Amino acid sequence: MYQQLFYNTGTALYSAAIALLAPFHRKAAQIQAGRRQTFDYLQQHVQPGETYIWFHAASLGEFEQGRPVMEALKERHPEARIILTFFSPSGYEIRKNYAGADLICYLPADTHANACRLLQLIPVKAAVFIKYEFWPNYLTELNRRGIPAYSIAAIFRNDQLFFKSYGNWYRQVLYRFRKIFVQDEGSLQLLQSLNLTNAVVAGDTRFDRVKAVAATARQFPEIEEFIGNCRQVIIAGSSWPQDEELLARYLNEHPDTKLILVPHEIHESHLAGIAKLVPESRRYTHLKPGEFSGSRCLVIDTIGMLSAVYLYATIAYIGGGFGVGIHNTLEAAVWKVPVVFGPNYMKFREARELIAVGGGFSIGNYEELKQRLNGLVEEKKAIQLTEPFSSGKAAGSGTQAGNYVDANTGATLVIINQLTNDLYAKTIHS
Repeated sequence: MYQQLFYNTGTALYSAAIALLAPFHRKAAQIQAGRRQTFDYLQQHVQPGETYIWFHAASLGEFEQGRPVMEALKERHPEARIILTFFSPSGYEIRKNYAGADLICYLPADTHANACRLLQLIPVKAAVFIKYEFWPNYLTELNRRGIPAYSIAAIFRNDQLFFKSYGNWYRQVLYRFRKIFVQDEGSLQLLQSLNLTNAVVAGDTRFDRVKAVAATARQFPEIEEFIGNCRQVIIAGSSWPQDEELLARYLNEHPDTKLILVPHEIHESHLAGIAKLVPESRRYTHLKPGEFSGSRCLVIDTIGMLSAVYLYATIAYIGGGFGVGIHNTLEAAVWKVPVVFGPNYMKFREARELIAVGGGFSIGNYEELKQRLNGLVEEKKAIQLTEPFSSGKAAGSGTQAGNYVDANTGATLVIINQLTNDLYAKTIHS
């Protein structure tokens, strides 16, 4: 009982901290304002007589994992109504106009009162929580009302509270799901050690998502103009200052290389820092056709291009590895591009597995970066690629990266078959 009290007290303190920070912190202000608007929004927009399937994502990355399932559901059952909630502004603010959901809002804090009020306002047919989303009060109330809840793309580690001797109360959350779709066998074994029988290995829906994005990605003539005849193009995705310092040094020492930076943050102070670091860099939004070929460093200062821009890479560098952790490696690997990243990658299964298959590489300092990039450039030369972009990546490390993505697709089909079987009394195979 004390664990439940501790959790509820912590939730209340977190909400109070958000309110106190709101006048001084942009993201806190967005969360505070968004949560306050949720119930009014729902009262105004929930359609009488409709039932909804509720998807919840913490942020943008989790949304991308849930997106293939939402779109598969809509494809099979166009009549389905979806409500999508977010915890973080970095998900909501970017995807608040996502056409695949009928209602989109912030999720109020996980309290008993909020859970009751939300489920009174929304006739929920089923709830789908993505990856790490385990909210005890919401799940308890769903369970009490007989509404099935699912966890998709879930991944577990033995250092999580569920598996601690003192984590019994929080562990009970896992028994409130009708089905938990985990990413890997290790997660399944951990759940089985708790005598859970409601888990199945489905895989990671991100593989399906990056394949779908690659299949419909547009080309960028202005980036082709920037690349020209250069055959050594490094694309750095979601880069941070520590990543950019290393890459700027490499660019300075290798005049036959071009660099495309896609920073994780594109606010003016960060972009100004890049301009000081690489004085010859040019910003994408500041150029017109015919002006792109005059630099060796192009900075993509707009959102939404990265997954398609990787098409033009000889080598992809994934940012974040010198901070809290690397960003999405699969967006690059799907293009059969070798991926390089910093040392903080161990929490990311796909990064570990890319290293294991020879498609990914971790570096810890500049000398390691230089050695690895030079080695990959020489590998490219050895297999005699004849095109500077788009038709390359025919063999070597890049192929291993692409093959890894291909081998891990299919999670969406496993999940959607179960959902449609449970909710619509039939399974449709494709």
